[in-house]
Amino acid sequence: MDAANLSGKIALVTGGAAGIGRAIAEAFAIHGAKIIIADKNKERCDAVQSDFEKKGYDALVTHTDVTDTAQVQTMISAVDARFGQLNILVNNVGDFLELIKPFKDFADDEIDALFNANLNSMFKVTRGAIPLLEKGGAGGSIINISSIEAFRGIPTAVVYSAFKHAITGFTRSLSLDLGPSGIRVNAIAPETTETEQVSPVDMTPEKYKDHIPRWNPSGRFGKPSDAAGCALFLASDMSAWVNGATINLDGGALAAAGWYRTPSNNWTVAPVVTGDGFGYS
Repeated sequence: MDAANLSGKIALVTGGAAGIGRAIAEAFAIHGAKIIIADKNKERCDAVQSDFEKKGYDALVTHTDVTDTAQVQTMISAVDARFGQLNILVNNVGDFLELIKPFKDFADDEIDALFNANLNSMFKVTRGAIPLLEKGGAGGSIINISSIEAFRGIPTAVVYSAFKHAITGFTRSLSLDLGPSGIRVNAIAPETTETEQVSPVDMTPEKYKDHIPRWNPSGRFGKPSDAAGCALFLASDMSAWVNGATINLDGGALAAAGWYRTPSNNWTVAPVVTGDGFGYS
């Protein structure tokens, strides 16, 4: 018996053509779900469409920028026309947009851009998807992909962190709204994860790479498959009584530590070890 059986379920994954989103979409497909992927990168959309077709998955891939209301409405209409309902929604889109600086230096348009990428897009997609989830009946599941930074402060990324904190409140409150309809709402808060877009291993200076196994209680950075397994749990009946929760997917990082100042006064989330002369500059 497959405890994570999703046969007959219809799942929409935003930002699903690469990284964590693609891993989640494929995990769902392997366990029997029909998949809709929405992604703003046309090249990645074409690649995942081709790959999923070769593997025999039932998938609809839409080239959609979920920060654009009109495009979201078009996507929702396409899902309705193809499947007539939804059972699972994964809000996976989010981006710090490389906006790292003191809060006082943020311009209004930069704050707006971070809001649209990390929270407002989630509002748009969820609001549009709820009628289709209600058509799907009891047993629906919304999974919001947040960040471990929703549970700790992050220096020089105050705005990004604020919106990730907001996802926690959105998840909890929406679970109360939709609970009577049999739709659960939960979130996943990943720590730094190795993907095609962001490679923490590649970003680590060569002379410090030997220290990576000691920077996390589990001895490594996250992998997309970690998030996929967590999402599969939240999408399936295995989590039937889990609602309004956020799972910290961090290998124990939040339990172990936070952000530190290096000897040269820069910030790092990697422990500063000075006994053997090691320390980020």
